[in-house]
Order: sequence, then structure tokens, then C-alpha cells
Amino acid sequence: MCGILALFGVPAAEAVRKDVVDAAKLLRHRGPDWSGVYCQGTAVIAHERLAIVDPDSGDQPLYNETRDIVLGVNGEIYNHIELREKLEERAPGKHKFLTKSDCEVLLHLYAEDGPDFMEKNEVCGMFAFVIWDTRSKTYLIARDTIGIIPLYMGWGQDGSVRVSSELKALHKSCMRYEEFPPGHVYHSSTDKRKLFYTPRWMDASIVPTEAIALTKLRDAFEKSVISHLMSDVPYGVLLSGGLDSSLVASIMSRHCQRRIETDGREPAYWPQLHSFSIGLQGSPDLKAAREVAQYLKTVHHEYTFTPQEGLDALPDVIYHLETFDVTTIRASTPMYLMARRIRASGVKMVLSGEGADEIFGGYLYFHKAPNAEEFHGENIRKVKQLHLYDCLRANKAMMAWGVEARVPFLDRRFMETALSFDTRQKMCVDEAGRKRTEKWVLRKAFDLPGERAYLPSNVLWRQKEQFSDGVGYSWIDSIKDHAEKLISDQQMKTAENRFPVKTPRTKEAYMFRQFFARHFGENTSAADTVGWQDSIACSSEVALKWDKAFQGRADASGRAVLGVHESAYNESYKTASQSTGSDGAPNGSHGPDAKRARTA
Repeated sequence: MCGILALFGVPAAEAVRKDVVDAAKLLRHRGPDWSGVYCQGTAVIAHERLAIVDPDSGDQPLYNETRDIVLGVNGEIYNHIELREKLEERAPGKHKFLTKSDCEVLLHLYAEDGPDFMEKNEVCGMFAFVIWDTRSKTYLIARDTIGIIPLYMGWGQDGSVRVSSELKALHKSCMRYEEFPPGHVYHSSTDKRKLFYTPRWMDASIVPTEAIALTKLRDAFEKSVISHLMSDVPYGVLLSGGLDSSLVASIMSRHCQRRIETDGREPAYWPQLHSFSIGLQGSPDLKAAREVAQYLKTVHHEYTFTPQEGLDALPDVIYHLETFDVTTIRASTPMYLMARRIRASGVKMVLSGEGADEIFGGYLYFHKAPNAEEFHGENIRKVKQLHLYDCLRANKAMMAWGVEARVPFLDRRFMETALSFDTRQKMCVDEAGRKRTEKWVLRKAFDLPGERAYLPSNVLWRQKEQFSDGVGYSWIDSIKDHAEKLISDQQMKTAENRFPVKTPRTKEAYMFRQFFARHFGENTSAADTVGWQDSIACSSEVALKWDKAFQGRADASGRAVLGVHESAYNESYKTASQSTGSDGAPNGSHGPDAKRARTA
């Protein structure tokens, strides 16, 4: 994982080199290990490296043998060995690799297949990259399908196109910038963006009906986790004690003793798995994580924080996240604090459980899904919005301290399996209409007896707790109390005048927006990149219509789901709609495809 800043079409690269190097320093938290710059003609590519794979020779930018193709990339290519072997079969002896970097294969695929190489090859990984071709004076930009890795595109006053891992490196030099869309590739010769990979699951209207065998689902996820263990540096796992992170940790503990790069022929450099958890003193997550760590025999690191420490960190958290979304900030603050402690332990990479709730319908509001069509449609909506919320959180909160977070639930091949089987197997009611635990099929796939068990039964079947809740319920309550003291009623009355773009409707949202404005301006392009929608327990805005009880309770906490969460807010709880500011239903004029549910 790294930070990239690239400029294309500048009048003279050397004239702006210092400015680019200085701007790239704003990304150095993402790559504290080394800095590299390509600067020639009309292009500059600056790279801040976090060395995970091939730390000795994988410095960037990367070049082909003749140094006329230049690559700057942030990410990991998990099937790079497979891609190299296939490339050698197609073009024997033609491509000479200069490093052991997993990302170098992108250079050679481009050289072999041209600008359409992403469509012609199955590239599995998380990535955002730029390629500069000095022969044709053209460039290419691409980002992974889910948007696990952040990427932004802006336009300078000198006519240049500018690309950055975070918007903070563009904010001062570009009057306008935007998020580069996930799953797209842009080539300067056509000046168009296009999807490079369109899986069947992207069409939410196609509701899968073919049942999956539990063994197939289990094997698919196990393969995904194993592929994500590719590393030449110490790594660990984020362990909340919930289902998703515990399954990841369990599989890692079974395979971390041997190097996956050699198919297990060599012992791992760091064979003992380290696990990390954080919470307020006595929080549900700490207790559950401790139990899982003992069961799996990991080297467990348990961190606590106080509400005041979290509140003190909020301005810095928002600077690194580049968002004012309430849900994201609540959950990111403990993660941000934990990342600092993880880095201090010497670990540079962790696996995490993001994505499972979106794919399998794990959030508590999914209990109210009226049918399989609505359930599946919400799965796809939530997956497509991950780049605005959970992926943004996992990446930027961890990378604030130079720790890479990998997310095996969002692996390309695993998602093709997990989003293509009968939705009814995921639902919170069985075929007879009896209620069952959310993510039932995933739990059942790993529910094995005796010595084959992946997890203790009480962990495997534990009710979903969102991270911002699981670290301790008083964390969210403390934020609300702090905002009540900081933001006045008068400020709320004039909020729409100060912030006409995505107006904050609660004091908590106003406080976050005010911190954001100090870093990125009041109503600039930065605000346009932020996800903004009404939500209950992390739902999309569309799912609010599933139950009358959801109306007026559009809070991201799982405790807002009355009748499902074991510690739900009582019936009198109400909160203002982000859409209208009212305590009622969201504005019905906004359909499921309304831009407001994404970034406007």
C-alpha cells in the first residue's frame, strides 16, 4: 500500500517537480518507507511507498526494461504469480521482470496487451494505478472494482490532469476534483472512462436462485484468505470478536505457518499470528475478541481508549478520512487509534472483515427485508457504496499510520461465488418463515463439529454488532453529548445557509462538517466526494422504506433497529433526516438511483 500523485500534461515537468514533491509529502503517512519520483517531459509521478512485498527492490515508480513505460501503483495484486506464468506462456522470453514486486506484472500486461489489458486479464487484487507511456505520450488510470483503494482525479489551472490517492494532495492545486469511479479505466487517447470488468452480480435485477453447497462457500472464502497472506513483512489480523473478523482470523491461524508464495514449501517468516482489538474498558468487542484469540492461540494485543481520547482525535480522523459521514467517523476513530498502536508493534499489514455484511446481509435491518428481490437489491446497493464508507474507513484510518488493511471478503473471485447463489439462503427467515440469525448461510458453512470447528459456537452465532457500537455503546453517546455542547441551536438554524451542499441536520453531523471545513473548505469539490444518505443501522436510503418503524430513526447505530437489536433505543427515540431535516420518512422524490444516495 502506498500513496501516488501523478500529473499529466504539464507544460514542463521539471518546473513543477518541487511543488509535486511537496504535495506528495501530504501522502507520506501512506508510504513512510521510501519516496520515488519520475519527472520528464510533460509528466510527473511521485510515489510514497509502504513496503509489504519485495521491500528490497520493489521501489516505485516501476519501469519496464527499456524504461519507456512507467507505473505508479497503490495496492496488491494477489494473483501476480499466476499472471506472470500466463504471460510467459503467451510470450515466451519476451518480458524481463526487474523486481519481485507483485505490481510489476501490470507493466508487462500493458506492454503485451495495450490499453485494454485490464479487460483481457483477470487481475485479482486491490489497486489504483497510473501508467505513463513515453512512446505514445499517453497515460492510463485504473481503480479496482469495489474501490478498496481510494483514488481522486483533478484538473489544474495549467490544463494538467492530476491523480492522487487522497484529495488532500489535490485540494490546493485544483479548483475542481472528484473521486475516480471504482472499476473503471481511463485512457487519455480516448478521453473516456469505461468499466473493465462487469460481473453478472452487478445487475441487481438478476436475483440468483441456484442453491450453494456449504462446502463450496467455505472453500471459496478459505482460498481468498490464503491468497491475502502474501507478505514479506510482519502481519496480523483485526479482531473485533464478531463473526467476520473471527472467521478471517481462524483461517489465517490455520495457514500462517508456511509461505503461500511458495505453495507452503517454505516456512513463514513470521509464523505466529498476531491479533489486535480495541474498545472502551469493558466493551463487548474486547471480551469477545479475547475469547477468540484464546481459542485460536494468537498473540493478542488488546487496546483500550477513553471517550475523551476519541473526541480529541476527531479533527485528525476527519483530516485523514476526508469525509464528514457520521457512520464512518464513529467507526473510524477507534480504528485510527488502534492503527497507531499496531504500527508501534512492528506490524505493517493486517487482514480485516469488511464487506461480509454487505454481501451476506449482516446488518440488523436486513431482518426487515420483505422478500428475496429486495434483499438482493440491497446487497448490491451496499456493495456498490462500499468505496464511500467501509472501504474508505478501513483504508484511510489504517493508512493514517502506515498500516495496510486487506479485505478478503471483497476478493474478486470470492464475490463471484458469494453473490451468485440463492438469496433465500442469506435471508433472516427460513423457507417456513421462521426467524434465524443474520448471515445464517455464512455461519452455517463454518459450523463444524469437534476438532474441525473454526470458532466457538457462541462466537459463530453472536448477534451482529457494528464496530462503532461494539467498541462500547458510550462512545457514540459521548460524541452526541460533545456535539451538544459544541454546536449551538442558532448554528443549526442557519446550517442550510452555511452548508447548502449536504446540509448537516444534527449537531453531531454539524460538528463533523465543521471539522471537515477547516481542512477542505466549506462547500468545495471536497464535499462533493462525500457519501451522504439517510440510513438506519448502515442501510441504504432505499431500505428505510422496508418498515414503518424505521421512520424518524435514521441513525447509523444498530441500536436504532427496534425489535431486533438486543439493546435497542426505546420507541421514543427520534433523529432528524439528512434529506429533509424532518423526523419523518425520507423525501420520497429520491429514488434508489438518486445521486444523493452516493455522493451528492
